[in-house]
Amino acid sequence: MSRHNPTRHNLPVALLLTALLLIVPAASAKATPQEGRYSWVPPKICQIDWRRGTWHVKQLIRCAADHWNVPGGVPMALYVANRESHYFPHAYNSYSGASGIYQHLSTYWPGRAHAYGFKGYSAFNARANIIVTMRMVKRYGWAPWGF
Repeated sequence: MSRHNPTRHNLPVALLLTALLLIVPAASAKATPQEGRYSWVPPKICQIDWRRGTWHVKQLIRCAADHWNVPGGVPMALYVANRESHYFPHAYNSYSGASGIYQHLSTYWPGRAHAYGFKGYSAFNARANIIVTMRMVKRYGWAPWGF
């Protein structure tokens, strides 16, 4: 009668899993700098002075939504902006800490602004808020806004 030794049979599996765990983090570490790369937005894109009023804010939204061809297009972009802030660039929700036209949470804004071309800009800067949002929506859709 032979004795069954489960350790001997599981050794190759354990070695394979250990090797995978060592390789996977190394591969993801190489991808990290790519994700953190700064992507500057030229000032000539959507040169609309949003400080001149609501009509100009809407024009900026139209321009950015068209430029980045966001899902739902201009109507959806305008609808979400109206729902979030009524197109008011200095909108602030003291309960959640959300700011600006598209109500970005203050904890996420710096990373989003950096990733989408507006490093160091405030969420209350309508051009930054709108273009960051359109670039996010182009990539991920409207899910962060509940759609």
